[in-house]
Amino acid sequence: MPEEKKKEPFVNPIDPDKIAENAAFLPYATSVGGAVIRPEDKGRIKGNSMMAMYEQTDRQMGQLKDQMETLVRQAQVLQRRKEISEQIYQATMNFRPVIGHIYHLYQRKKEGNPLISLVSPEEWGVKPPYDYLATVQLLYDHTWEILSQAE
Repeated sequence: MPEEKKKEPFVNPIDPDKIAENAAFLPYATSVGGAVIRPEDKGRIKGNSMMAMYEQTDRQMGQLKDQMETLVRQAQVLQRRKEISEQIYQATMNFRPVIGHIYHLYQRKKEGNPLISLVSPEEWGVKPPYDYLATVQLLYDHTWEILSQAE
């Protein structure tokens, strides 16, 4: 039998005062080549996050506001088209209007009844027999788009 080697206990050559037993769990670097570990300023992190959140939500709220304003304008135009269409369909009309053509809405000076005409305000001359209200175009949904209007 070969001689048994007696195992000597391991002796760490590094001074025990200069090493840490649980170096991975220390809040600071334990060697010259270790990463710099700085405590986080949690107030600053939260402040920056809040600022970014406010900027993003304010931007999105602005976009929604712009979209709402566009929808309101579109609704107002549609409401005005509806009103002018009602007025035109109650007006005197001595012809059948054609989709896509342009017509002129007038109001009789004496009776105040509206009428629709093919004759533009410029074609009447100096003294038109009616008061001009609007120039309109018949759309495919049988509403009337206002192209110009009296002031």
